[in-house]
Amino acid sequence: MLAACAPALDWRDVRAADGLVKAQLPCKPTTHTRKVMLVGQSVALSLQVCSAGGQTWALAWAQVTDPAQVGPALRELREAAAANIGAQMSVPVPLNVPGATPHADSTRLRLEGRRADGQAVREQIALFARGTLVVQATALGAELPDDAADTFFASLRAGA
Repeated sequence: MLAACAPALDWRDVRAADGLVKAQLPCKPTTHTRKVMLVGQSVALSLQVCSAGGQTWALAWAQVTDPAQVGPALRELREAAAANIGAQMSVPVPLNVPGATPHADSTRLRLEGRRADGQAVREQIALFARGTLVVQATALGAELPDDAADTFFASLRAGA
């Protein structure tokens, strides 16, 4: 009976990247780190991820070594997100995250594609940087309510 009364999305404040990124996630995340190739170099990509309300919510971040690599890294992350679901690249909307380093490649995108099993999926991503730290925020699901996605993306903050 109590489970029926529990909200599907239980928003909570989270910190990532040693406190340099703040957001609200609608569930308790787990953290994973793995090596990936980004802008031609092996970097540690960390991810805080959780599932709630039929959606997956995530913050991913990596440190690049050269400020000139920030734009290419953000573009690579954007292209990989679209490719992962077979989506056509949508028109990016400029993104202004408080505390983030202003960058032309800071964007928010809406993507539609298919999961590996063929199911339709919607994805929204936000990409931004703080110095040489590149960040991707992701909301993904068969259905992705705008109000929940807007809450998540509006909560993004960068800086200590």
